[in-house]
Amino acid sequence: MATSVYRAFIMKRIMSALQSAQKIGNKNSLKIIFILVLLAALWASIQHWGFGPEVEGLRVEQRDFVQTVVASGHVENAHRVDIGAQLTGTVKRVPVAEGQMVQAGQLLIELENTELQASLKQAEFNVQQAAAKLRQLREVQAPVTAHALHQAMVTQETSQQALKRSQDLYDKGFTGQAALDEFKRMALVTQSQVLSLKDQLASLNEGGSDFVLAQANLFQAKAGSELAHARLRYAQISAPSSGTLISRNVEPGDVVQAGKVLMVLSPTGNTELVVQIDEKHLSQLKTGQTATASADAYSKEQFPAVLSYINPGVDAQRGSVTVKLQVPQAPSYLQQDMTVSLNIEVAKRSQAILLATEAIRDIEKSAWVLQIVNGKAVRQPIQIGLRGPGYCEVLKGLQPNDVVIRDPAGIADNARVRIKTMAVKP
Repeated sequence: MATSVYRAFIMKRIMSALQSAQKIGNKNSLKIIFILVLLAALWASIQHWGFGPEVEGLRVEQRDFVQTVVASGHVENAHRVDIGAQLTGTVKRVPVAEGQMVQAGQLLIELENTELQASLKQAEFNVQQAAAKLRQLREVQAPVTAHALHQAMVTQETSQQALKRSQDLYDKGFTGQAALDEFKRMALVTQSQVLSLKDQLASLNEGGSDFVLAQANLFQAKAGSELAHARLRYAQISAPSSGTLISRNVEPGDVVQAGKVLMVLSPTGNTELVVQIDEKHLSQLKTGQTATASADAYSKEQFPAVLSYINPGVDAQRGSVTVKLQVPQAPSYLQQDMTVSLNIEVAKRSQAILLATEAIRDIEKSAWVLQIVNGKAVRQPIQIGLRGPGYCEVLKGLQPNDVVIRDPAGIADNARVRIKTMAVKP
């Protein structure tokens, strides 16, 4: 195949020279051009058949080597906070903007609160009314009932004494049955009054039913007041923690519903890098491995990261696994959802024999290269070990300082070749 190519090249040069000579029209010029063409063809044949085509060589290296898994992902905080209203209302003002840094407790959204303030005033009045009722029970009703009980007990004692005298007179025959019955009735009435007042006083004292009811009404009123206070506080939505607002979906005048997400806050804290890695690398990944990362927006700046989480499940549709890396000291320019590129160090080898990947053919099956030996391109099978960006470790088949052809396309096995240049790899 190479022979036919060079023959075609020589014939093309001859025909071109002949055409040029015909245009000149001078016989001597025609002879000179013809001779030059023959000499050029002869020189090309000598160069090709004597020394072979020129090729670019690559030298086999030996140095420390780190195998890495290259991936890309995005910046994500450990968690995000969805911020929304806890009640339905109209937005009065929104004093913050998307992308703004906010502090814990800072006002984010304020709702109209006229109705809520009125409800709070009514609830506070109910508390005052219930407290006054309990106070009246303690300071008025209970003392009055106790005084009435004291009088009733005195009256009862008097009626008992009168009944005793009446009984004595009846026994001696000085009074009749009707008079005795009347004193008995009066004694029963006073006794009944004493028992009733005792029950009333017990009810009014602490632990009694009236006291407990009045106290329960006060507790209920206070709960209503606390609820009104809480609803009023809900009208002012504040930041639960310091962080960055990465989303804002609300404007003044909007009518918002309870539970609807109005803002998303990225809290200040540990920064994570979330990446999708091809499942074929899963066996190489382990938590604790270090990585070098860079944000695409600041590609010249690099920062360290540590692999902290490997999802136990594989995404069947994409054939990838989710991996998270912690950033111990996140750069100040690193923002939520930034795209990042990573090199995860999965293995290291000291003084490994290395070759540029571009020179290797059939790397996934039976890898081989064209090694230059005594001016010939010799097909050399090799065994591949660790792989990294642009380089592979050679376990068998090559030695340090061996030279291979950078691009073996079109070069036959055992063909003579000449090294034109030696490629320099970074």
